[in-house]
Amino acid sequence: MCGITGFWSRQGGDRSMQSIAERMAGVLAHRGPDDQGCWVDHAAGVALAHRRLSIVDLSPLGHQPMTSASGRYVITYNGEVYNHATLRRELLASGAPSFRGHSDTEVMLAAIEAFGLVAAVKRFVGMFAFALWDRHDRVLHLVRDRIGIKPLYYGWAGSALVFGSELKSIAAYPAFHGDVDRNALALFMRFGCVPAPHSIYQGVRKLLPGTMLTFASPDESDGRCLTYWSARSVAERGAAAPVSADPREVIDALESLIREAIALRMVADVPLGAFLSGGIDSSTVVALMQTQHDRPVRTFSIGFEDDGYNEAHHAAAVARHLGTDHTELYVSPDDARAVIPRLPTLYDEPFADSSQIPTFIVSELARRHVTIALSGDGGDELFAGYNRHVWTDRIWRASRSLPRSLRAAQARLITAVPPHDWDRLYQLVRPLLPRRSAQATPGSKLHRLAQAFAAPSPDAMYLGFASQWSAPTSVVLGSAEPPTAVTDPAQRADLASAVEQMLYLDLVTYLPDDVLTKLDRASMGVSLEARVPLLDHRVVEFAWSIPLALKIRAGQSKWVLRQILDRHVPRALTDRPKTGFAMPLDDWLRGPLRPWAESLLDRRRLREEGFLDATVVHTHWMTHLSGRKNLSDQLWNVLMFQAWLDARRCDAAPAHSEDHPDVVGAVP
Repeated sequence: MCGITGFWSRQGGDRSMQSIAERMAGVLAHRGPDDQGCWVDHAAGVALAHRRLSIVDLSPLGHQPMTSASGRYVITYNGEVYNHATLRRELLASGAPSFRGHSDTEVMLAAIEAFGLVAAVKRFVGMFAFALWDRHDRVLHLVRDRIGIKPLYYGWAGSALVFGSELKSIAAYPAFHGDVDRNALALFMRFGCVPAPHSIYQGVRKLLPGTMLTFASPDESDGRCLTYWSARSVAERGAAAPVSADPREVIDALESLIREAIALRMVADVPLGAFLSGGIDSSTVVALMQTQHDRPVRTFSIGFEDDGYNEAHHAAAVARHLGTDHTELYVSPDDARAVIPRLPTLYDEPFADSSQIPTFIVSELARRHVTIALSGDGGDELFAGYNRHVWTDRIWRASRSLPRSLRAAQARLITAVPPHDWDRLYQLVRPLLPRRSAQATPGSKLHRLAQAFAAPSPDAMYLGFASQWSAPTSVVLGSAEPPTAVTDPAQRADLASAVEQMLYLDLVTYLPDDVLTKLDRASMGVSLEARVPLLDHRVVEFAWSIPLALKIRAGQSKWVLRQILDRHVPRALTDRPKTGFAMPLDDWLRGPLRPWAESLLDRRRLREEGFLDATVVHTHWMTHLSGRKNLSDQLWNVLMFQAWLDARRCDAAPAHSEDHPDVVGAVP
């Protein structure tokens, strides 16, 4: 796992190219603390730079940027191609030159030379983002993996095309201005993240998953884009022709695929472990890891003093059953809140999924013991694990026969009762309810369900579930919200059911833009490589061919995945409601975080900055403080943007370097 960056300047020949590229790479040192490299072609005006976290082939033979055997291609690459050993054997059998080392980077270059870029990328199994300079054709290729596990930004600064794993490397280019894109800010206020292809900066974009972008000149405004793997095609093809085998055969086939994906991701030359929350996804990954490992797998979890947010005891029970070498850390509210000042620097652009806090803490814990951690991310999005997947059809069937005005009135009645009052009522009746009906933060969930009940269509329900601010342009001054797959029907897949459409939207929006962004920045912020076997593209493709009736069965989510886990872990240890990895922000904002929040939400400050409507923000803040509504999600978006602005003002602080190993990197 690494950090990559570079540029292509039309000026060329500048002696400062090397130092500029090294400075751009220097702010990515957290992504690659083990080595650094820079390759410059002064005549062409191209500079590629790299920071290395050594995982496979720890020797200097894995150094990047790396030049192909013929000298035609130069690559700077972030990620892992897990099937590199198989590709190496295939290349050697077909007469490829002998290899100097055993890195996957060298195999990638040999495959590109042997098969061509597109055919080679289609053979890669893994997570990757790379820049490839073709010295013969004088073109620059930017490539991102199928699911969007690894990030890649690109844009223009002065006379140069610039790119990087994180925005901070692009911001280190001397001609970069960094004007905030208000339209992207509106998207952030809606979703809590900036969805691809947008970024928070004008003129900078994210490369979409499953695509490669080719530039024949740094002057090109768009480049030539090729989609080499289409999530939309995969979803439509799988849903149109689902497997018709016996459920037991489907379970067997899925387990075999996941087992193989895990085996590939357990190959490394450094210590390896796994995150374990005790939920279905991480428990499945760890169980299948342990069956393929002759020693106890290292597992890691964190716990919280608040029982409503604590799953550590569940993780510990699963770890005991599987016999893993388990490490857990109980975190106080003060410990969790201490992470907040680091968030703007970690995430590099505004990001407001509050589970960013525990994800960082568990990554930090794991990094004390291992260099790689496998994660269960992706299970919810592939196998219908969220409450919205289970409840949308039920809500819609129950509500569509009623006039919308009546549904809206019922929703207003429910939301008129503050979430905390619903929570207190729930605690009174909880002893009478079945164990599986237990819920964390029931009041907030009931409010969201009420809003869904009033929605005019299943698509509108999903938009409501996905939105923090339902009208983001009302809070972001001078903005126009760009269309996304969530808001634009033309960008959606042709699928028969509302739940399948939700799963598709999760796959192309929430998963890469939120879940995987959170995992990448949190793990790489502590120089930990996180691997996600459930998102092996072959598992994804097979998951889409599994009938929805095997994903949601008798009201139970992730049924097919649960059947695999039941073979390894007793149902009693894992059969419980989904808790999530969230934080009690509503109480924190009314309590210990209130002074910090009020300084960021000061009306005079908001007016002077000119990005957000100070009156709208203040009204939301006062409503939240009153306890009438829990508006922590909306306010957290505002606070993360404000904190990000604050961090930009501190751009004179020293960037991450060998002299400052505890600093993740200066925020632009």
